[in-house]
Amino acid sequence: MELVAILAALSGALAIAAGAFGAHRAEGVAVEWLRTGGQYQLIHAVAALVALKFGVRGVAWAFVVGAAIFAGTLYAMAFGAPRWLGAITPIGGTILILGWLWFAWSLRG
Repeated sequence: MELVAILAALSGALAIAAGAFGAHRAEGVAVEWLRTGGQYQLIHAVAALVALKFGVRGVAWAFVVGAAIFAGTLYAMAFGAPRWLGAITPIGGTILILGWLWFAWSLRG
């Protein structure tokens, strides 16, 4: 099994855990950060596995890495890390956008 597939599966599990924690234990803005991070991470965990099925390993890596940066910074802030980490969150989002564009380009035939 490819490392990126394993990381995508673990990413999906972490996304569910973050969402559940946000729904049941978090308070204030942390709830939204955990919800948003979990949603984006879960979508991109599945998207990474789909990209692998299409044979586009680079796209799968972009989804896993982008989601880790995007969601990871939100999770960190939800658990008390400094808010300046929010300035890093868009880097993950940019990687996700580029991953989708790369995926579209790879499917053009």
